Amino acid sequence: MLTTPDTEKAIAVLNKIMELELAGVVRYTHYSLMVFGYNRIPIVSWLKGNATEGLDHAYKAGEMLTMIGGHPSLRIGQLLETHKHDIGDILRETLEHEQTGLAAYYELLDVVRDKSVVLEEYARDMISLEELHLDEVNKMLRRPGDIAPYKA
Repeated sequence: MLTTPDTEKAIAVLNKIMELELAGVVRYTHYSLMVFGYNRIPIVSWLKGNATEGLDHAYKAGEMLTMIGGHPSLRIGQLLETHKHDIGDILRETLEHEQTGLAAYYELLDVVRDKSVVLEEYARDMISLEELHLDEVNKMLRRPGDIAPYKA
């Protein structure tokens, strides 16, 4: 089991993850309302799916928090309204948000590595999901026919 200082660090990172994931719920919901044009239906569906997934991820982080004696935060991560609603702008903002979340899961992995199998596996599973999600967004940002990864 985690030692007290490690537990406190894990609680802090898990709360950060929970706040980021909840910010993603708000962000993806907002984006889904701001999509217009010919491709609206599939993009809105994808964004709403991401909002649902973010809520699930926030809940899982909360479960991990309470498992180790933490108190889930009621805060939500940073929300910025850029007033950019072009699909490309939305996807670039999404990419940035997802990279921040991925970094938080790596931070958790560093805190719990070789100290808690449950938390370590949770962090690894979430890193895998986030990396796949980042790849999906990266591919959406590429021009048709480009095989090289998108670079901002």
